Amino acid sequence: MATIERQDPVALSQNWGVTFSDYKADGKAVDFQDLMIYISANRATTVEGEVAPLTTRIRNRNAALERLGTALADLTKVQADFASDAAGNKRSSIEISQTTKDTLSNDIGGLNFSDRKMLKREVEEWIQKCKSKIDGLNNQSQTDMSRLQSLVDRRDESFSTASNLMTAISDTRGNLIRNL
Repeated sequence: MATIERQDPVALSQNWGVTFSDYKADGKAVDFQDLMIYISANRATTVEGEVAPLTTRIRNRNAALERLGTALADLTKVQADFASDAAGNKRSSIEISQTTKDTLSNDIGGLNFSDRKMLKREVEEWIQKCKSKIDGLNNQSQTDMSRLQSLVDRRDESFSTASNLMTAISDTRGNLIRNL
């Protein structure tokens, strides 16, 4: 009866011209398959690191859009309160919240609220500036959302690649063991 011995896999692989642990990842010796899994997982982690700041930027921009939307609504109410005189040279008292004043001062800038009597055309200018700022932020949001979708797709692809590699390696090792 023949004796079955367990052979040293490193010695066996050297007979085939392949050596294990040719690579190092985080100071640990790994073979090629484990290196590929490490690279795929590392790529996914890197992409995930890019997603977090982008998500924060999108949240901040959405908050600014909300503030500007509220300010625009307030300005539109003020505009509606003006008499419908064609010249628009009559000054009228305006009533807007402190939050709207802060939003217009901080997000648009250059607006002075020291005089509570304003011309209709001044309010209309603020409305146009507010709309322009909202349009600009919306354009940036669309760009960031496309970038975010791309990053999420890349992250999913990285995890899928790592999973597929682990499955393929497991299948290959299983086949090798069965063939031995």
